[in-house]
Amino acid sequence: MLNKNNYWAIIPAAGTGSRMGSTLPKQYLMLHHKPILQHTIERLCLPEIKKIVICVAADDTHWNTLHLPDSVVRVEGGKERCHSVLNGLYTLQQWANPQDWVLVHDAARPCVRATDIQRLMTELAEHPVGGLLALRVRDTMKRTDFENNVTATVERINLWHALTPQMFRLQPLLNALQHHIQQNELVTDEAQAMEKQGFKPVLIEGHADNIKITHPQDLELADLYLHKQYAY
Repeated sequence: MLNKNNYWAIIPAAGTGSRMGSTLPKQYLMLHHKPILQHTIERLCLPEIKKIVICVAADDTHWNTLHLPDSVVRVEGGKERCHSVLNGLYTLQQWANPQDWVLVHDAARPCVRATDIQRLMTELAEHPVGGLLALRVRDTMKRTDFENNVTATVERINLWHALTPQMFRLQPLLNALQHHIQQNELVTDEAQAMEKQGFKPVLIEGHADNIKITHPQDLELADLYLHKQYAY
């Protein structure tokens, strides 16, 4: 069946990446001969995606180092992820329809596979809510107190690691983020914003190489994944 939906993308990239211990925002650190953000943008340059909105800090001085296609639009990011994504949604309103799909992807996930993104779009094309890439929890999970003493072993059945992209229809996602921001409720991702509105996002299983670069050691792992991906 021909997929006649419209797809747009947002990459929130206004953070400083303080946990990397670098003076350079982590999205601009070099990885496999390019800035991390360059890789991430290229992963979303798919025929199905009409435009990619990148939300960057107002004082970003590194943006001009990137090589960008015409489909990429820059907007000012916000204090938190949810503020940046909301700004991106406001920008998309000038082109997109309220029920168009919007994919939100972390700037620091440069290894996401195009096949996983396309599977997300295909499997949820007619879904009323949307969903996100995710990975089943494989390790034994422990809960601790504030001193890192184990208080419980958590049953891992039905537990997943949330990944990105996360894909929802423009207007419902915009409404959800607006509501929680107005209530001074910070949400950690788009799926949580939708869940709090009573929706049930669907999880689409992705691949473990779709890592988020957070700590210095993640750069080496991401480089290994990219080498392997480009080898095929």
